[in-house]
Amino acid sequence: MRCLPPIAAIGVCVLTTLTVGCGRQTTTGSATPAREPWRPRALTDVVFEATPARRDAGEYLVEGVLQCFVCHSERDWSKPGAPPVEGRAGAGAVWWDKPWLVAPNLTPDPETGIARWTDDMLARAIREGVSHDGRILDPQMWSASFRNLTDEELASVVVYLRSRPPVRNALPVTTPPAGADPPDPPAPRSGTPMAFVSGLERGGHLVALADCAGCHSSWHTPRNPGLFGGGNLIERAGGRAFSANLTSAPSGIPYYDAAMFREVMRTGRVKGRTLNPVMPWTAFRHLADAD
Repeated sequence: MRCLPPIAAIGVCVLTTLTVGCGRQTTTGSATPAREPWRPRALTDVVFEATPARRDAGEYLVEGVLQCFVCHSERDWSKPGAPPVEGRAGAGAVWWDKPWLVAPNLTPDPETGIARWTDDMLARAIREGVSHDGRILDPQMWSASFRNLTDEELASVVVYLRSRPPVRNALPVTTPPAGADPPDPPAPRSGTPMAFVSGLERGGHLVALADCAGCHSSWHTPRNPGLFGGGNLIERAGGRAFSANLTSAPSGIPYYDAAMFREVMRTGRVKGRTLNPVMPWTAFRHLADAD
């Protein structure tokens, strides 16, 4: 589940406060220019070359830190970590508490999947939150995190999705209820994300892609202890839990060393305690030791 509020909105609020202060604003008499209506970026004819290196890199991202099949699959909640149902990974799913919301089939099936989508349709949906047909995607498609993908990472993700076996799975189209507010337009992207090979910068890049702060920060409570401070209620079809404090505070995980952290991510267990399956460790277990 994606839980972080729109980053762009936070940035605008902070910037506004810093530049104009908090009091009532005076008018200058000049009319405010009308805001241009939002329009999706025009699609291009880009084609990502399918190389073995890109396929491998895409598999690492899709099956791991991006958690694509946590949402785009029916999941077996009877198994530890609730992995995708055997043979159905990436074949799409109806959202558990919003029957009108559908995570589409990401396999290259020609009738029910992505085989007829162009590479840029996929790229725009992943990193910009705009569907192949120009709709703004529901915020549960977390492009606010995926916008941190580098151009090469994005190409690798598309190459890998196209390389997987097709699964035929006819699903309805997402149809919001009548009268529902439309999703906010995606914030414009500025610049191209940098690639980080190792070190703290690499860790920060992975944390941003995985949206760790989104679930492990208490955005929706009267008191927010801070980023990664936990306390956020996460609910999915087969689980319900408050997120843990990931900081080094006494109420967090100061007793974790690197070996224990890896063990938790790989097994979904903290010593004798089993993590609630809303924590997608079944995806994170694919991370390399260094990551």
